[in-house]
Amino acid sequence: MKDWFTVEKIDTDTYAISEYGHWEETHCYLLCGTEKAVLLDTGLGIGNIKKIIDSLTTLPIMVATTHIHWDHIGGHKYFDNIAVHEAEKDWLSVKFPIPLQAVKHNLVYKPCEFPLNFDIANYQIFQGMPQRIFKNRDSINLGNRNLTVIHTPGHSPGHCCFYEPERKYLFSGDLIYSGCLDAFYPTTDPFLFWQSVKKVESLEINRLLPAHHQLNISIGIIERIEKAFNELDDNGMLKQGAGVYEFEDFQIHI
Repeated sequence: MKDWFTVEKIDTDTYAISEYGHWEETHCYLLCGTEKAVLLDTGLGIGNIKKIIDSLTTLPIMVATTHIHWDHIGGHKYFDNIAVHEAEKDWLSVKFPIPLQAVKHNLVYKPCEFPLNFDIANYQIFQGMPQRIFKNRDSINLGNRNLTVIHTPGHSPGHCCFYEPERKYLFSGDLIYSGCLDAFYPTTDPFLFWQSVKKVESLEINRLLPAHHQLNISIGIIERIEKAFNELDDNGMLKQGAGVYEFEDFQIHI
């Protein structure tokens, strides 16, 4: 079978590590500096992402988490330096908000050719104590590279995007991508989601790097998503349970 992970080079020291074999099509990102590297999310936990990272760099690794959902923390178990936003510290270290059986159901929701050594019966949600707690506008220094933490709640209380001012990259997590944007869970907030889209819309962005599905997406999708939320609000539909709404190249589920 094919390798579980696909590695794509964004530039000379930035990589996307993707799980295209799964319906979620999750992307993680490795950013290498002169002194250390940061791995943004660790994916589903189906394959060993650390083997991929070790093949790309020998730098010390910090895992920076966009948010504590199962498809973004699956490989945290392979690392010992993990950072999360303060609003979701307890989700990682005390109790994950989604039952294990619901996570397993999502994992096999659509047919998938899993690696031969993967056994869904043994799948566990990572729990552990983070080594660093993020707050809004915190900085991550990699030596010759700096990332800014942008707290963007809505999809989850502690969701963060990561902005690299020098290269003008926005790593947008589950806030911005081409697909179905989820704000229907009990732990989501459609209004805060909209406000967070407005927040990143004000940034100067050259490259948008999402956490799911199509890797190369237009920066203009941010404006289209903001307008979509605005339209839903104007029509009194920006409330949980309203349904799934179709737009040009994305959907909003609230």
